Amino acid sequence: MAPHGGGPAEQLVTSWSQTLYYSITVRAGDAKPQPGTPRHAEHRRRIHIVVVALYLLYTICEADYDLQRAGSFYTDLGVPLSATDRDIKSRFRRLAALYHPDKVAAAGPGTSPADVNAYFVHLKTAADTLADPARRFAYERFGPDIVSWARCVTVRDYVVRGAQALVPYYGGAAVVMYGLGLLGYLEWGRYERWLVLAVLFVFEVHCVTRPGMPAVLDRVVNPLLGTLAGRAAAPYLQFQAIALARKLSVTVYIAFSQIGPLLAADTSSGQLVVGGGGGGGEKALGQGLERLEMTVQRLDADATRLLQTEMAPFEGDEETKNAMKARVMEWLVQNTVRSDPMVRDALGRSFVKRRMDAPAGAKGNR
Repeated sequence: MAPHGGGPAEQLVTSWSQTLYYSITVRAGDAKPQPGTPRHAEHRRRIHIVVVALYLLYTICEADYDLQRAGSFYTDLGVPLSATDRDIKSRFRRLAALYHPDKVAAAGPGTSPADVNAYFVHLKTAADTLADPARRFAYERFGPDIVSWARCVTVRDYVVRGAQALVPYYGGAAVVMYGLGLLGYLEWGRYERWLVLAVLFVFEVHCVTRPGMPAVLDRVVNPLLGTLAGRAAAPYLQFQAIALARKLSVTVYIAFSQIGPLLAADTSSGQLVVGGGGGGGEKALGQGLERLEMTVQRLDADATRLLQTEMAPFEGDEETKNAMKARVMEWLVQNTVRSDPMVRDALGRSFVKRRMDAPAGAKGNR
């Protein structure tokens, strides 16, 4: 058990929020909960959870904003996801009439030739990618990086290349999580972290191998994000949804580390004290068993040395040593084992049972 620290920024925001909370909820003239009291610590625990949760929610909104601002080949060309090859080529011809470097240069000075060329090349790349069925399939699932993938022609080539990129990402994540777990850094939510990683992996594999957009993305994720954002934003493609899901998984891991221990924190002492996490009981049990084993080993070593000391005068006389050992063993049985109340009670019950089961005319306990 240890006081929960948190980062300096988190502590500062929590302290400021708690002061603001008291200024709103506590009436003028009433006493505010003082630091070091259980009530003050409980309020601090709840406010800290809210502060961390709001920050994590902000990171998700920021990731969504960055993805929407970056756009896609569809939004850059201004075509819907259902656009045909003919629609894409027709749209590019109209854009080329407006943004071709010769046209822009003829419009007058004030524009950078490098920027004009780069933008036109970007539009050309977008149109060529979406006009090719295999490259369009790959782009929707793996993003604009597929433009630089050499020796990929068919859908199978792109899927194999993309699947190979999943191995180092998830393999590295699994190794890092396992290593941090061994070092004791991921005690709270240890199994839930592996579940999140497994769900993310299944979701990504499902997105990149389906011939069309997965139903969970088309019917749940895109409509939900559009409703929450309150805008008519372009729906996420598979690679954008995967990027957002990865960001969300990192946010969930941070929540496990920051919010999880606070949910079971102890504030009865007036301090915000958290335990070791979900595996704290198992860890304490393991440490106790290790201490018990060490104690038994020390007692065994002491008994061995004592017996050797007692047998030292008879060194070389094996007959006497064997006789002494036999008598010591008999003494231990007579005075230690049989003198134990539980042993005597068990023996008595055994003798009574034998007498009750004995045939008529039998003598003794047989």
